[in-house]
Amino acid sequence: MGISSRGSAAGPELRRHVLEFGPTGLSDRDLLALVLGGGGRQCPWLVADRLLAHSGDLAGLAGLHPAVMVRTPGMGTGRAARLLSALELGARSLCAGTRHRLRVRRPEDLHPLLRSRFRGLDRERFLALYLDTRHRVLAVETVSVGTLNVSVVHPREVFKLAVALSAAAVIVAHNHPSGCAEPSAEDLELTARLDRCGQLLGISLLDHLVAGAGEIVSIREIGWPVDPAT
Repeated sequence: MGISSRGSAAGPELRRHVLEFGPTGLSDRDLLALVLGGGGRQCPWLVADRLLAHSGDLAGLAGLHPAVMVRTPGMGTGRAARLLSALELGARSLCAGTRHRLRVRRPEDLHPLLRSRFRGLDRERFLALYLDTRHRVLAVETVSVGTLNVSVVHPREVFKLAVALSAAAVIVAHNHPSGCAEPSAEDLELTARLDRCGQLLGISLLDHLVAGAGEIVSIREIGWPVDPAT
């Protein structure tokens, strides 16, 4: 019986394979079925097929809204919670591994991290990256999750953790689900507000990055906005 079999013995066989040889040789479908696990009314491979057909690929699956995920036949709240937790662990492990070695010298240094965090999202997510005096990443936090085209961000939420971490600088970033990475007037206005708050706190706002479908735009590079309050 092959590794990708849907038979009842496939689950234990896959688990043995992972323990002996690691998970890298398994298909997306098999890995997903292992995460979903048994205990449901329907075979995890059948549910994995449905999820992948609906989302297109793993990137789409990562951006699937929990309410949509739960409505997938055979999922249920238990399987959905396991899958969401696994996806979040993957994202956190990437950031944890990155922040121990990543030193930001230019916006492009952050592109792989940001693409992984924004991939497949159908709504705006606003991130804050906190840096030490050598511009090494201390932490990456989600500040706000918005709607299809807007996220509500308060400077207090951005700088609260910066103060707690004794961060020397902050970089903020958000995605445009529309795919267009051009900063909006609201993006520029928010950047100016955050910059002024950072100056008052002595914590530099180094950049604001806007991610679209094919590019990530640095507001610092295209022209830093002037705070109208100054």
